[in-house]
Amino acid sequence: MPIYEYYCRSCRKRVSVFFRSIRAASEEEARCPECDGTQLRRLVSRVRVLRSEESRLEEMADPSLMAGLENEDPRALAHFMRRMSDEMGEPLDPEMSEVIDRLEAGEDPESIEQSMPELAGDGDFSASDDLDDL
Repeated sequence: MPIYEYYCRSCRKRVSVFFRSIRAASEEEARCPECDGTQLRRLVSRVRVLRSEESRLEEMADPSLMAGLENEDPRALAHFMRRMSDEMGEPLDPEMSEVIDRLEAGEDPESIEQSMPELAGDGDFSASDDLDDL
């Protein structure tokens, strides 16, 4: 039971149209579910590949991804953090987005930590300690 995406030229919306079979999709005329129009242009849908958590973690262990971390490069740390967020499907909260933006600008992790003590929680966490663990 395929679902195809179309752009409706009548109502100017991107819509999804459900067909009962692939044969029906090739034989029947698609209709816009919003305006019932027939002036539809089929779009190429995005493809998503499902991967196991194990394969995502293996990719995160790529040495090239961690190349700048041993040199304590803030830009490399920001890149690693964004990549990890993307791979895990976890959106960044506003505070973490600010931290990453500041790292990408080249700001030292310790100065970021000092200006944002709420991120450290009880004060036992240090960004440089985190880098040393890697």
